[in-house]
Amino acid sequence: MVTTTTTPSEIPGVPQPTTDGECPYLSSPDVAQANGQLVRKVRLSADKPNPACFFYANATDVQLSVWVYTGDPKTAKAIVDRAAPIAQSSPATSPEGWNGGSLVSPDGAVYAVAKGANAVIVTSNQEQTIKARRITESVVQKLGL
Repeated sequence: MVTTTTTPSEIPGVPQPTTDGECPYLSSPDVAQANGQLVRKVRLSADKPNPACFFYANATDVQLSVWVYTGDPKTAKAIVDRAAPIAQSSPATSPEGWNGGSLVSPDGAVYAVAKGANAVIVTSNQEQTIKARRITESVVQKLGL
């Protein structure tokens, strides 16, 4: 018996900040409250329809980033697995019906989940995944995913 595994032909690269702006689905005060740091500026990626949002603690250090992917279910899962590899992360199952992983590293925390064709990846410079999880729940609710 031969088993084959299919993977998405091309996983999108990790978004990069390209312009200053306001995040359309997450406010700076919400980030400051959840992550425990003032937001000094916000930058956005060029992704459509939902740009990735980068919240800065100062002029150069990103304190929190949020990437919302909508597209192919296999790609959504692959993006989550890249952000929070199964072998290195704890299971993440919030919001209800979403699945992925969470992990803590010396650089902070990652909370990454997918549901169907959608994925939400939150990175924080804080070493508590609860903060990234709360942001994820807020983004999913705000966008109605």
